[in-house]
Amino acid sequence: MLEKKYNPLPGFGLTMGYTIFYLSALVLIPIAALFFKTFELSWPEFWKLVTEERAVAAYKLTFGAAGIAAVINAVMGTLLAWVLVRYDFPGKRFIDALVDFPFALPTAVAGLTLANLFAANGWLGKLLVPMGIKGAFTPVAVVIALTFVGLPFAVRTLQPVLQNLERELEEAAATLGSSRLRTFCTILMPTLFPTIVTGFALAFARAVGEYGSIVFVSGNIPFKTEIAPYLIVIRLEQYDYHGATAIAAVLMIISFIILACINWLEVWSSRFNH
Repeated sequence: MLEKKYNPLPGFGLTMGYTIFYLSALVLIPIAALFFKTFELSWPEFWKLVTEERAVAAYKLTFGAAGIAAVINAVMGTLLAWVLVRYDFPGKRFIDALVDFPFALPTAVAGLTLANLFAANGWLGKLLVPMGIKGAFTPVAVVIALTFVGLPFAVRTLQPVLQNLERELEEAAATLGSSRLRTFCTILMPTLFPTIVTGFALAFARAVGEYGSIVFVSGNIPFKTEIAPYLIVIRLEQYDYHGATAIAAVLMIISFIILACINWLEVWSSRFNH
């Protein structure tokens, strides 16, 4: 007879019940309330609200900028995590702590800081604007802000995996004459890829819902630099609750589909590597 494994937590029924209650109170009930409000609209009314020209322009900027920022964070976050894990250098702890700065900094403060830096008379703007690079009150500003807020997710997701990665495989490959690039591409990258995808997904999800930092740095120009979350706020200020909930529902559905595809890709790559 197999011995029953000791579990320090209470029984399955109690813990599962609390889990369902907790998730329902924080996630399921608010989402259901949003969709119930949306269901008050007929299909033609809903379609008209979510496909108006201003809303479509906001969707394109929101998801396009979020995707670009997430890709940048996936690449640069991987490089930064690699440097922090594999090398020792003066100021390493400071840089490691600096990665979490976007977590601690209020998003409104981040937006004001970025706007001051990249404005035409800002420290960086003085150098970039003469070169034709406008980093404030343009779509580029949205990408910069989203990259800033999403960087910690890419770095912190990958760091533990790099720390626990066995060095013996790399040493064996080097002993057999494999180059550094080949070792990275054939041995390390297949192992790290699922985690990089996870960091990408987290950074993307964070970027889609970002509001505070973008409001100050983008200029909120309709059809140009206006993101979907800001358009939702505009609709609420106009007491257009149905318009706000309709746009919010579209954001939620598209985000869920994209994240589901990313999660499937992560699971597929994990199975393929094993």
